[in-house]
Amino acid sequence: MKTNNFLSVTLLAVSLSIFFACKKDSSQSSSSSTSATNIQTAADDQTMSSNENDAVSSDATAALNANVSIAGASYSSVSNSGKSVLGMGTLSSLICDATVTYDTTSTSKTITIVYNGTNCEGNRTRRGTVIIAVPKGEHWKDVGATVNIKIDTLIITRVKDGKTITLNGSKTITNVSGGLLVDLASTVESITHNVSDTISITFANGNTRNWMSSKQRVFTYNNGLYVSTTGTGIVGANSNVAEWGTNRFGVSFQNLITAPKQIAQSCGFDLISGQDSIIRSDNITSVITYGLDANGAALTACPTSGYIYAKLVWSNGNNGKQYTFIYPY
Repeated sequence: MKTNNFLSVTLLAVSLSIFFACKKDSSQSSSSSTSATNIQTAADDQTMSSNENDAVSSDATAALNANVSIAGASYSSVSNSGKSVLGMGTLSSLICDATVTYDTTSTSKTITIVYNGTNCEGNRTRRGTVIIAVPKGEHWKDVGATVNIKIDTLIITRVKDGKTITLNGSKTITNVSGGLLVDLASTVESITHNVSDTISITFANGNTRNWMSSKQRVFTYNNGLYVSTTGTGIVGANSNVAEWGTNRFGVSFQNLITAPKQIAQSCGFDLISGQDSIIRSDNITSVITYGLDANGAALTACPTSGYIYAKLVWSNGNNGKQYTFIYPY
């Protein structure tokens, strides 16, 4: 009887030992899976937040070009009523989800963009306000003209999955080269803007993070508008830094644009190529390549339906392993 009791206790101990060992392995596996999921989420955050912040810059640029008093234009094709800007469409067709109003009588001329609906492509909604302040004696076409922009509770929701981010903060855009978008079709080859900002981003999980950015945007025209974006920030030992801050999981990062990010009017002003390299404080390096199909191959033409994809490749400096994830944006 004692022997049987002893065997029972021994078997129970062995069983518990196996059970807890399995639990430990399962927990580690789950932790690894969560880590991968978090890295993928952070990459998608990077793509969405950067693209939406750049979209605000694009809208501000269109609005600055579309008012004769603010732009300093002498041509009649641009007016407050929203006629053609560069021949690439009316202001209302470029900013489909907002109303734009101008005040040119105050000490500081202002443009107010109130977002209130779905964008031209129908792939996201925006609600919130952007206010652009232009010094009274300045015209946007002038070399070195600088405007200050306030972003007030701009809530952006992606239609395909309902993902939401909220932007608040301030932005400065400088017309380094001078000139207006309409000039690209006739008198100038390119127009260069420098953009810097500090943006507070609130993610859907409630976490709010501050991101800084420093970028240069070069506008050219070839049967449509192209915008090429590069990073101009220097953070520590790194140059070409476009954004830096802390992601939703509390990991600090620097994002370097290692191949210029290209936006094309012919593709609905979508991001069609480019590359981000993200250096994280947790010893993980991520590279995001844009302008791909669902298989991860570079696009040879604008997609007629569906999404444009990005490929995330990240390596873990702690274990030397490399992982890949393809996602639409």
